[in-house]
Amino acid sequence: EVQLVESGGGLVQPGGSLRLSCAASGFTFDDYSMNWVRQVPGKGLEWVSGISWNGGSTYYAESMKGRFTISRDNAKNTLYLQMNSLKSEDTAVYYCAKDLPGFGAYDYWGQGTQVTVSS
Repeated sequence: EVQLVESGGGLVQPGGSLRLSCAASGFTFDDYSMNWVRQVPGKGLEWVSGISWNGGSTYYAESMKGRFTISRDNAKNTLYLQMNSLKSEDTAVYYCAKDLPGFGAYDYWGQGTQVTVSS
């Protein structure tokens, strides 16, 4: 059974930092690209960042470039998102999502972790 379990969310002041983790199990982690996606209450899903199977390629939404860093540790089956210089508009539920190869979609999601940026 595929499981993705996010952690590391919380309340942080504007300008602060958080590091999200996603522990993966039930599949061969290093066979797949992985992603972070977020959802603001009352709004749609927004893709945040993606990383290739070996971490050699990383991708970011424009508003996250220079502030967020995606990484992975295949030995630990864990995906990370380091978020710096956080803004109030980064407040959202953050999900990790497993790539569905060839479809430009995701086939498994975690339960999400809440990030709240507020003073």
